[in-house]
Amino acid sequence: MSDFFYRPADGVLADVIPFYEDGEFKLLYLKDWRDKENFGEGTPWFLLGTKDFVNYTEYGEVLQRGGESEQDLYIYTGCILKVGELYHIFYTGNNFHYPAQGKLQQAVMHATSTDLLHWTKLPEDAFYAPADRYEQHDWRDPFVFWNEEAGEYWMLLAARLKEGPSRRRGCVALCASKDLKSWEVREPFWAPSLYTTHECPDLFRIGEWWYLVYSTFSDRTVTHYRMSQSLAGPWLAPENDTFDNRAFYAAKTWTDGERRYAFGWNPTREGEHDEGTWQWGGNLVVHEIVQQADGSLTVRMPDSVRAAMARRAEVALREAVGGWRIGGGSGDAGTASIRAADAGESGEAAGEFESLEASGELESAEAAGVCKATAEAPDSFAAAAASSLPSRCRLSVTVTFGADTRGCGVLLRTDEALDRGYMIRLEPGRQRLVFDRWPRKGDVPFEVGLERPVALTPGVACRLDIVIDGTVCEVYVDDTVAMSARLYDHREGGWGLFVSEGSASFDTVLLEP
Repeated sequence: MSDFFYRPADGVLADVIPFYEDGEFKLLYLKDWRDKENFGEGTPWFLLGTKDFVNYTEYGEVLQRGGESEQDLYIYTGCILKVGELYHIFYTGNNFHYPAQGKLQQAVMHATSTDLLHWTKLPEDAFYAPADRYEQHDWRDPFVFWNEEAGEYWMLLAARLKEGPSRRRGCVALCASKDLKSWEVREPFWAPSLYTTHECPDLFRIGEWWYLVYSTFSDRTVTHYRMSQSLAGPWLAPENDTFDNRAFYAAKTWTDGERRYAFGWNPTREGEHDEGTWQWGGNLVVHEIVQQADGSLTVRMPDSVRAAMARRAEVALREAVGGWRIGGGSGDAGTASIRAADAGESGEAAGEFESLEASGELESAEAAGVCKATAEAPDSFAAAAASSLPSRCRLSVTVTFGADTRGCGVLLRTDEALDRGYMIRLEPGRQRLVFDRWPRKGDVPFEVGLERPVALTPGVACRLDIVIDGTVCEVYVDDTVAMSARLYDHREGGWGLFVSEGSASFDTVLLEP
C-alpha cells in the first residue's frame, strides 16, 4: 500500500539527510523507537529509498549508534556527499551523559562507505567546538559542500557564540578543509543575533541566488530560509521566509537534477491528542521547492503525490446551515450528488479538473466530476456538508469569495451537527490561512503556530489541495503555500464547505488513491 507520509512501523522518523542517485532518493534518517526499555538508548541512522514520495523501500539500519560510554550514543543530523567512488557522511555525535563526566556533549564525526549500506566510522576525525569562541555543547548538524571558488570544502554547523544575549548567540559556524579530514574553524558564516540556535543548516544555489536553510525553536519552531547573491552575504529575508509551519521541522533539501525538494517531518503530539505537546519526530513530509521570478522560494505538492490520488470519489453535499446552490440547483432537499468517473479513471483523466479550472470553463461541471456550491451569507454563517470523508484522500477545492468576506473554507471530519471537527479557514482580511478545531480550550481563535500567510483577493479563484492520510494533514494553497497539521481527536466524520459573513463559490473534487 502507498504511504504518503512515511513513518517506520515501530517508531518515528526524525531529521532526514537526503541524497539522490540512480533515479532514487536515498533518505538517511534518524530513528527513535521511543522505547528505551526494549530498544535501548540513542538514535541510529536508517536508510529509506523512494522514486515518487509515495512508495518506499526500507533498507534498514546503516549507521549504528555507539554505547553509553561513546561519543555517538545519539547520532544526530549531518550530511552526505560522494567524492569519486567513496561516500562520506559527517554527523553529530551526541552523548547526554558526557557533561556530568567533564566531557563535551557534541562532536562532528566522520564515516565512509562504498555502497551506502555499510559504513566505516573514523573516530580519529572527530573534532569539537573551539573553547575560545563557541559554547562547548552546541556543535552539531554539519553540512559539507565543495566551494568551487575557494577550492576547498566548507562545513556549516549549528553553533552558539560564547558572548552576547543568551537567546541570541545562535550562529552558523564555518569550517574549511582540503581533504575532508582536517578542519580549520573560521569566523562564523552567519551570526545575526536573532536566534538561540540555527539547527540543520543547508545551502544550495539556483541561478544567481544562494539559499541558506535552517530551523529554529526560540521565537518560532519552524524552518526558515535566507537568500543572497554571494556566499559572503548579506543573507536577506524574503516576505515569507518559511517553507511551512510548526508542524514541519528540520527540513533539508536535495535535487534530482531538475527539481529540488525539502524533506522535513510532521511531529506527533503527546498522547495522540490535539492538545498534546508537540514531540520530536513523526512522519516524513516532502515539499517541492519552486523559485519565483524575484528569487524567493515557494513550495508545492510533488506531482507524483498528486498523481497517486487520482480516482474520483462520489460527492454528495447537503445544506447544513444557511442557503446554498449546490450542483447548479438546490433540488428538493438542497442536495446534489455528482457521480465521479469510474474507479479505473486514469491519472490523465484526473487532470481534467485542473485544466477546466485553468481555462475557466466549468459549465459542464457535473460531467467533469466537479461539485459546484455557492452561498450568500452577508451577516451569518453558512455550511454545506457531506456525510463521509475517507481516511486517506485529497480534497481539491477552488474557492472564489466576494468582497468583505470574513472567512471561508473547508470543514474536515465533522459530526452531523457541525459541533466537532476541523476547519481550514481562509481569512481575507488578515491575508492568512489558519487551522482551527472545535471544541478547543481557551480564548484562542485558531491553532497558533499552524497559521500561514497567503495572498487572497476578492473575485480571484484560490485553490486548496488538502491531503489527508490518517492523522497527517497537508494543505497547499495555489501551489505556493503549505500548511501542515495533525488530526488526532476526530478520526472519522464528514466534510463540508463554509462561508462566514460573506459570499463564496466552490468547485470541489474528492480523490482517493
